[in-house]
Amino acid sequence: MGILRKLGATVTAVAFVGVGALTAGTTAHAATASVAPKAAVAVPQKAVAKTKYIGRYHLDPRCMKGRVMCANKKTRKMVYLINGKTIYVLDARFGGSKTPTRNGQFKVYRKSKNHVSTLYKSKMPYAMFFSGGQAVHYSSDFKARGYNGASHGCMNIRDKAKLAKIFAQIKIGDKVVVYSG
Repeated sequence: MGILRKLGATVTAVAFVGVGALTAGTTAHAATASVAPKAAVAVPQKAVAKTKYIGRYHLDPRCMKGRVMCANKKTRKMVYLINGKTIYVLDARFGGSKTPTRNGQFKVYRKSKNHVSTLYKSKMPYAMFFSGGQAVHYSSDFKARGYNGASHGCMNIRDKAKLAKIFAQIKIGDKVVVYSG
């Protein structure tokens, strides 16, 4: 019942805002057109489709089956799970505004224990590639500077020892889920 009340309040607020915005810049004739109700009806559908995150790390529901590296850009954590059970939680740093880390569900398609970037000439130990040139990997820069900075699209991990253990367990085809929640 509480959800319906919130949804009703959202619809009402959107309808008032929509009508106010419509009437402020238009004539009285245009304000009475059927455009305003259509805009107000579309908003609740988006609110209902919102993803519900699980647990204290705000895990995406896609992370609950199999071996998964589940990365939340908002909490800046990468949680390694096996069938919904948390194994490791690591600090993660993502790409900057010009080279963002892509959101979505991916599969590890390549692993390289002592990788060196051909593009940036930087070391990427325990690299697990999941989307183009983007990979989960240890970053000495992240360990030294923390969140001051960003990657070039990869998911940087600060804890080399834990990442080495994950690297040993991850198989080609295992899931990587990246989201902002």
